[in-house]
This record gives sequence, structure tokens and C-alpha cells, in this order.
Amino acid sequence: MTRGSLGVHLIAAKGLDNSDFLCNMDPYVIITCRTQEKKSSVASGMGSEPEWNENFVFSLSSDVSELSIKIMDSDAGSADDIVGEAKIPLDALFEEGSIPPTSYNVVKDEEFCGEIRVGLTFTPEEVNEGSQEEESYGGWTQSSYQE
Repeated sequence: MTRGSLGVHLIAAKGLDNSDFLCNMDPYVIITCRTQEKKSSVASGMGSEPEWNENFVFSLSSDVSELSIKIMDSDAGSADDIVGEAKIPLDALFEEGSIPPTSYNVVKDEEFCGEIRVGLTFTPEEVNEGSQEEESYGGWTQSSYQE
């Protein structure tokens, strides 16, 4: 079982398909790790080459096999468009502890539509075995109550 914190450094994307025909799109990212979801700021007017340079932290308390990154185009007055998705396997991260900024393929409808650059770090939760033993056996402590 994996416990700890997952740090995600969202850097930039390139070569994205511009979903806005008349102007540059305004991309943002939704990062999902199991049931946790984080949203980046909107890279207004940056089109197919957005830069974010933002950090996010997720708490891991069970086995997680991948991180999902969905790139969206913010549209005022209508529903936001999906630009594409990237799935990042986490097995190597748990073994190495960190993955330097790396480009991952962004896919939409099973077709390549750009790249997203992300760096990852994993900090395992420290388990102090001595304190667990004390807790499991219980113990009497003196009350600080005074009359």
C-alpha cells in the first residue's frame, strides 16, 4: 500500500490542437488522482502553447497506478471544450522518488494532439513503528485535572 504525498509540477504544453477557430484558446488543466481533483489557472490567450508553472500536492493513501491530466479550453458563455488527455503511470515514480520534467502525449479520440510537460515527486509517509506499538497496547496516563 502506498502512502505519502504526490507533488505535481505542471509546466507547459505544446502542439495542442486549437479548439477556438477565431481566436487563441484559453487552456487550463484538471489533474485527477483517484478521487482528488485539482484545477490549474486558465492560460488566457496562450492558444496551443500554454505555460502554467504551477505546483499541486495530492495525498496518497492507497495504491494508485496513474495520474490523469485533462486539458480543457475555457469558453465564456458556453461549455468548456476538452482539448485532450494524458495518463501518467506512477509505478516508476514510487521506485525512483521523483521524475524530472517529462513530456507526455496528449490524446483525444485515440489521436495524438500535443504534449504536456510535467514533473513529479513522491514523498512517502514516515511510519514511526514505536508509536504504533504504544497505541496498540494502550496505556494509563495521569490526568492533568486538579481540584
